[in-house]
Order: sequence, then C-alpha cells, then structure tokens
Amino acid sequence: MAFVATSESRTLPALSDDEVLRIRNDFPILSRSVGGQPLIYLDSGATSQNPVSVIEAEQEFYEQRNAAVHRGAHLLAVEATESFEDARETLAAFLGAGSDEVIWTSNATEGLNLLSYAFLNASLPGAGSAAARFTLGAGDEIVVTEMEHHANLIPWQQLAERTGATLRFIPVDDAGVLDLGAAARIITGATRVLAFSHASNVLGTINPVKTLVGMARQAGALTVLDACQSAPHLPLDVKDLGVDFAVLSGHKMLGPTGIGVLYGRSELLNALPPFLTGGSMITTVTMERAAFLPSPQRFEAGTQKVSQAIALAAAANYLTETGMGRVHAWESLLGQRLVEGLASIPGIRVLGPAAGQERIGLASFDVAGVHAHDVGQFLDSKGIAVRVGHHCAQPLHRRLGLTASTRASTYLYNTTSDVDAFLAAVAGVRAYFGA
Repeated sequence: MAFVATSESRTLPALSDDEVLRIRNDFPILSRSVGGQPLIYLDSGATSQNPVSVIEAEQEFYEQRNAAVHRGAHLLAVEATESFEDARETLAAFLGAGSDEVIWTSNATEGLNLLSYAFLNASLPGAGSAAARFTLGAGDEIVVTEMEHHANLIPWQQLAERTGATLRFIPVDDAGVLDLGAAARIITGATRVLAFSHASNVLGTINPVKTLVGMARQAGALTVLDACQSAPHLPLDVKDLGVDFAVLSGHKMLGPTGIGVLYGRSELLNALPPFLTGGSMITTVTMERAAFLPSPQRFEAGTQKVSQAIALAAAANYLTETGMGRVHAWESLLGQRLVEGLASIPGIRVLGPAAGQERIGLASFDVAGVHAHDVGQFLDSKGIAVRVGHHCAQPLHRRLGLTASTRASTYLYNTTSDVDAFLAAVAGVRAYFGA
C-alpha cells in the first residue's frame, strides 16, 4: 500500500539531538570510522545515506518478487507490477501529485534532458497539434538563473542552440540572492520556459517559487523546478507551488542511485511527445508507425528501474513518517549553526544567505589562502566528509569570484555535535597550511 502523508506528520516540532541519535541507528554506514576517526558525514547534498528500511526494501524485492513489470501474467510478474505501481503512488503522495504525473527516470539530470528533448520533438512531423505549445524557434526565449546546477542549464543551452531560441538568465547579487527586479524585466511575453532551482546546492538559498511561477504564468511560460535540494529537506507540494514540471533524484533523499522522478501536470505530459521509444510505451505498432500510451507509460520505454523505485518509495515513507516539517526545522537549525560558526572564524568567507536568513542545512565557504581541495583533504583526515569543487555550478562560482568552494551539507541524521566538530576542524585549517 502507498503511504499517504498526514497533516500531523507535517506540523510536528523540530527533531532533537536525542531523536537524531536514535535515527542514526537506522543508517549502518554512520557507525564506521575513517582513518581511525568516527565518520561525520556532511556530504548529503551530493549523496545521502540509506536507512536499513530502504536497503531491505530493494533486497526483499529481489528475494521475493523479481520479475518484469507490465508484461507477464504469472504471480511474480503481477506482484512486481503491483509493488512498482504502489511505489509510484507513494512518490505521488509525497509530492502532492497524481500517480499519472510521476515518471520514473534514472536521475534528475535524465528528467531535465527528457523534457528538453521532448520539447525538441514537438516540432517534428506527427507530433500532433497538442504538442504545438512546446515548439520553440527564433524569437522565443528560455530563462534560467545564474545559480543553476549544470543539469538545469546545459539541456536548455542545447535546446536553444537546436531551435534558434535565446537563452537568458536571471542574475544573482553579491550575496547569491536572485535579483527579482531583473527577473521581472527578463521574463516577458517571449519567454516560453522558466527553469530554476528550488534550493541552491551551493548557497543553500531557498528561492521564492510562487513569485517566480506567478511571473511565468503572466508571461504564458511553462515552469520547470529543480527540486533536488528541496524534496529531501522541505515539505513539498507541487500543486500548491503551481509548477508545471519538477525533477528530483532518489540518491539525495535516502534512496538508491539510478532512480529519479519527473513530475509533470497530466495534461502537459499527455500532450508532450515521447523522448525514448520502444517497448511498454505503445498501444499499437505496425511496420509503418506506432501510437503511444498516455502518461506515465509513454515516457517509460523498456525495462524499468523496478527495485530502485520500490526502494525510493521506502525512503519517501521513512521521511514522511519522520515528518518533513520536522526534518526542515532541524536542518534549518543546523544550517544556522553552520553559518554562524563559519562566519566567526577568521579568513572564512561564507557563500549565500547570512546568519539569520532562511536556508536549507548546508553552507559553502572559501578559506583564504587554502584551496578547497586541500580543505577537503584536511577535513577527511579528521573523519569529516564534505564536498569540494564547483559543485556543478561553474557560472555561479565565477559570478562570486571563485573557482571552487568547500560545502558542508547536513541531513536528518546529523547532530549539533557533528556541526561543532566540523567547525572546530575548519578553525584549524589556515594554521595547518600556514595561510
């Protein structure tokens, strides 16, 4: 059965350190050590860890119900199909969507590429009159933001290049905040697509989704939300936000790798031409032509990611049972602790919102005189795992005058002690390198 979120799970108070310590027991990897030091995992913004329930869900599928879905009539195939579609219902409930609006992808990057190539296919002969709203050409504009992950930039660059449309971007200010005044000028009647991140994977900024959606609607543009850094950390209701499409990756929200979700409003998905074609997404095939199923099957050609989808549903259940409101409140506390602590250390420049301003539970920073890769290696020697580099956001780093930064990202299994140990280690970086 699909798990459905309750109002109670969304309104409970923040987690506490004692509760988090109990939660940690569900994550086997957090009990290991690194170089003789207890592991402090602060890289969930890249890939989160998996609770036992997620690991067991995938294992149990292979042990008990492994079969091709939507194909066989034997018992295993029926059970596999039921589990696969139950997983879809679970993710739909998690997102506030309909089950026909949830498409399985390999990751968010594939979901964004699926959209951009489907938009390109809308101009092909045989796409149908309903697909005309997705066609792009000279004079049309695609708008992104200067803080986008490459996955939500390059597909739109490619689409603009192939169609003759113009790609524009909403700039950020020196603090990394979107310039909404510029957005109001950039989003015009020529705008066909507005693609933007809900929360920045570098800055921790939570963008004003409804404001941006309102601008796009007034201009008649479609909206695409990158929810990779919000779906794992914030209560998310795509209908309430009003977005047309959204993507997420399972490995960032306690799920396995190789699974993601593309959400789209059903009327849009059913008008959109497919991207991948083959088995399982057709109604009738002759030697000359084929007719396609409605969403979601029309976008799920071939053998699907069955065990991964089931495991991702287990992850969504784990988060829902914990309470996404509680997760967000806890990570907000950890995010503020990170920013306040980092800002108090001499020679540290924190990127993104200042202390006291809303952010998700991550912080990226630059250490004067020390390269980010050296910072990461120093922290690793202390058993602390962080991300270093440009975080697949080179244009944003360039705007901020950097080539790389160090990022610490928390999740529901991190304690205040984790953050304090990290801050104590960072305080010793410049002295260690003689900076």
